[in-house]
Amino acid sequence: MTGSADSPKGIRLSDRQRLNWLRLIRSENVGPVTFRDLISHFGSAGDALQMLPELMRRGGGNRPIRVASIEDAEREMELIDKIGGRFIGMGEPGYPPYLRHHETSPPLVAIKGDANLFNIPPVAIVGARNSSLAGSRFTHRLVRELGAAGYAIVSGLARGIDAAAHEASLDTGTIAVLAGGLDKPYPPENMHLYNAIPEKNGVLISEMPMGWEPRARDFPRRNRIIAGISLGLVVIEAADRSGSLISARLAGEMGRLLFAVPGSPLDPRSAGTNRLLKNGAILVTEANDIVEALTPLIGPMIGGASVGELPLNMPDGPDGRDNMLDEATVSPMTLLSDPERDRIIDALSPVPTEPDALIRHTGLHPSQVFLVLLELDLAGRIARHSGGAVSLLPV
Repeated sequence: MTGSADSPKGIRLSDRQRLNWLRLIRSENVGPVTFRDLISHFGSAGDALQMLPELMRRGGGNRPIRVASIEDAEREMELIDKIGGRFIGMGEPGYPPYLRHHETSPPLVAIKGDANLFNIPPVAIVGARNSSLAGSRFTHRLVRELGAAGYAIVSGLARGIDAAAHEASLDTGTIAVLAGGLDKPYPPENMHLYNAIPEKNGVLISEMPMGWEPRARDFPRRNRIIAGISLGLVVIEAADRSGSLISARLAGEMGRLLFAVPGSPLDPRSAGTNRLLKNGAILVTEANDIVEALTPLIGPMIGGASVGELPLNMPDGPDGRDNMLDEATVSPMTLLSDPERDRIIDALSPVPTEPDALIRHTGLHPSQVFLVLLELDLAGRIARHSGGAVSLLPV
């Protein structure tokens, strides 16, 4: 285990930087990967915000890009303050340490509760919403044993297995990842858990805007955070084609250990877990199965370098705002002619292609290739895939 997540060590965003980070991640077509690329290329969120309209124009966008306003960002900050929450940026004290290790991790998260819990070794528990009585009972027992062994429990505040996991870990440490805004818990019947978690030994976390009502496509986004926060993910009762299996796939892509609890072949709720076991998941019948597998992993991941670390110590301008980069401060490598830009675009196709392959094929500098990909991304002309690959979207 490590020290307090709210310790004075570490760099913190200034108020102006936090506002600009919030504006940037709330702007149109800016996801976590694009956000990280913008910061890396322009040095600060303030400079990136200034460049968004020009980048979208270069990428072929046929209408103005929606850039989140200062007023909208300030309003969201006021809303989170009213409910006792706060925003934490990647790299700041209090940001979940394991979550920093993946390229699609949100640059800014909203939390309410005790951020120190993120530094306790976390285990994700997911499973069927229509869980059986036996499944819920086993979840309670497993979670209590994991809590006694010094592990925090991560889940999605859903019905069934999720709710059982949170209930059993209220005293030892529970982390609830929301699919909607921090002020929009779902489902309504779990309001008692939503209220109890930050008041007891727990924390709520979301990447979505305040006031955001969760939709079907938001739950897989939430599932990637559940997997990303955790050292390993345990599936208890999951039918084929269930959200829990999406979480399991994401955990595998992130290099997390995957565990599954076996069930009766006659119960459809065990079809997914039994298939995970056939495909190599670690079989779980007691907490010690998880503890033995995770113990060797606890130290190195928290202490290791994160993926795409974002620069938090960029100085603000003399008037309290980020300075706008002029052409003299941009590397000549990033200045492209139209034929060079066309060469990159022509190399793309509907087939996912890795940026390294584009660099080799075009013979251009990496900064040139990544800049064009940024332009196309902001214009909505490419899709991003796991591992950094990109594909051209149909016109």
